[in-house]
Amino acid sequence: MYETALQSALENPQNLGEMPDADAVGTVGSPDCGDMVRMWLKFTEKDGRKVIDKATFQSFGCQTAIAVASMATELIRGKTKEEALKMSAEELSAPLGALPPMKIHCGQMVEGALKAALDAEQAVAAPALAGPTLSDSLAAAGRQAGRIKIVFDN
Repeated sequence: MYETALQSALENPQNLGEMPDADAVGTVGSPDCGDMVRMWLKFTEKDGRKVIDKATFQSFGCQTAIAVASMATELIRGKTKEEALKMSAEELSAPLGALPPMKIHCGQMVEGALKAALDAEQAVAAPALAGPTLSDSLAAAGRQAGRIKIVFDN
């Protein structure tokens, strides 16, 4: 089931890309392996509750990280901050089926990006959130660790 669900998620990733008008953004990654996930959240009022209206993501990582992030952005829509904070990596990756042991960290990374965004959630203007890009964050982390260098081809 995992391989079929993974392939389907990769053929049609949902909510991929930056969100300029986001209310919150969170980034998690590891310069040791090079994987990073950044998630943007937009909230709205619905039935007197503040809920996640939209979530988008970017990922430098393996196919599983991209697929889990894509699925997670759909799963959290309509949830309150408190409901989303309670979601585990297993719940966020559940639509893919059981992840192989060497891919469990992908779900944990997506969970971390979501929780980082929820912890940072505040009503801030988009330019303040525009800060460093995911690429900038990865390059800075790599420089600190001395292991990763990003080179752009033109």
